[in-house]
Amino acid sequence: MSDPSTALPSDPHRLPSAGDRPRVVIIGGGPGGYEAALAAARRGAETVLIEERGLGGAAVLTDVVPSKTLIATADVLDVVAGSHGLGIRDADTGSAPTAQTLNVDLAAVNARVKRLAAAQSADIRSSLSEAGARILEGRGRLAGPETVEVLDGDGDVSASLHADVVLLAVGARPRELDADPCDGERVLNWTQLYELEHLPEHLIVVGSGVTGAEFASAYRALGSEVTLVSSREKVLPGTDPDAADVLEDAFARRGVSVRSRSRAASACRRGDGVVVTLTSGEEIAGSHALMALGGIPRTGDLGLEQAGVRITERGHIETDRVSRTSVRGVYAAGDCTGVYPLASVAAMQGRIAMHHALGEAVSPLIAAQVSSAVFTSPEIATVGVSEQDVADGVISGEVLVLGLDTNPRAKMQGISEGFVKLIVRPGSHTVIGAVVVAPRASELILPYTLAVAHRLTAEQVAGTFTVYPSLAGSLAEVARRLDGADD
Repeated sequence: MSDPSTALPSDPHRLPSAGDRPRVVIIGGGPGGYEAALAAARRGAETVLIEERGLGGAAVLTDVVPSKTLIATADVLDVVAGSHGLGIRDADTGSAPTAQTLNVDLAAVNARVKRLAAAQSADIRSSLSEAGARILEGRGRLAGPETVEVLDGDGDVSASLHADVVLLAVGARPRELDADPCDGERVLNWTQLYELEHLPEHLIVVGSGVTGAEFASAYRALGSEVTLVSSREKVLPGTDPDAADVLEDAFARRGVSVRSRSRAASACRRGDGVVVTLTSGEEIAGSHALMALGGIPRTGDLGLEQAGVRITERGHIETDRVSRTSVRGVYAAGDCTGVYPLASVAAMQGRIAMHHALGEAVSPLIAAQVSSAVFTSPEIATVGVSEQDVADGVISGEVLVLGLDTNPRAKMQGISEGFVKLIVRPGSHTVIGAVVVAPRASELILPYTLAVAHRLTAEQVAGTFTVYPSLAGSLAEVARRLDGADD
């Protein structure tokens, strides 16, 4: 029996239908695409997924999985650098260990990064095959609201598919400076970092959003000199200001140079290094430059105009809360929609789209229940409304804050920075938002995400047992600071 993930019809220019089963055609194999394919196939739909760059998309192959694997390595070095306070000394010198005293084999690190990404992609392929989804290699394009063409590497049509349901999950690509495209050697975007064999001596990171902050934190821990160029007054614009302050303090303590209110005009090679020129005319010299300027949706040449699918001025596909586009039967998910640039949101959008398209009851995407994390050191995780929303009068709320300096587990582990913040409605004390700044904050945010999603109160959080000692203990302790929460 042929493998359903690779088998093609005898006529490659017309893929036959499978009887009475609805046919779902998905363009893009990232989290939005493959999660949608799994959901559709498991519900009995004939499912075809078209992908040109590899299953898992950018999230698995060049973005989330690789970057977090690199960051996991950096975290080990970061722990080593702070272990002197725990009484750990170098066996030969008797001095405190630092990340700089260790030898980082970046070629080996990046080889592991790519190996894990490939393994995750293979796991996704296996899951899709087991579910009965068919995978076609190539680039998908709409030829109408119910027709999808598959283009091969030469741009020729290799298959034409009738579709009862279409999902567009084509993702985004890194934004670069128009005048200075990345060369993949000295001037890099975040997909090209994993080809480096040697640690950058001085990495200039242009952009202080999530991607820029994460890589600045990671490469400093690995041992590179790092300069972060930020066009804003603070790093992580739009993030909780208290969390951004903690991160900036951590950057200063670790030796990351932050150039705030500075904008890059160009980044070009000069000799064996690079020079980033600011709009002020000042030049910053380094060995490598990372352009972390956000993403551009891959919606060009997708046939959207011919099919009548509306897009925004920025090129994102317009969708509603159940992932429908302006065309009946055509859905979209992931970074190409501009909703949230998060793999978890893309996956949820894909699942919601399939549930809706196949006639199942579905809960729409609720922005206030989306949790997210920044994988810096320390990590920053958030969910729900922000303290800024309360300050601006967007929503009424009470804000409770507790530093980790009083947490016994934090003291044992030598953790000196971080806090938990809980936002509740006045009167009812329903949890509506939270911020956690701590090691593994991405894990610690889950109880608060459940509280927001299920409308739990501060009293319910406060009355929940936590392990002693644990960092999670502070999640309940901050709730007990609310008057009456511990009664």
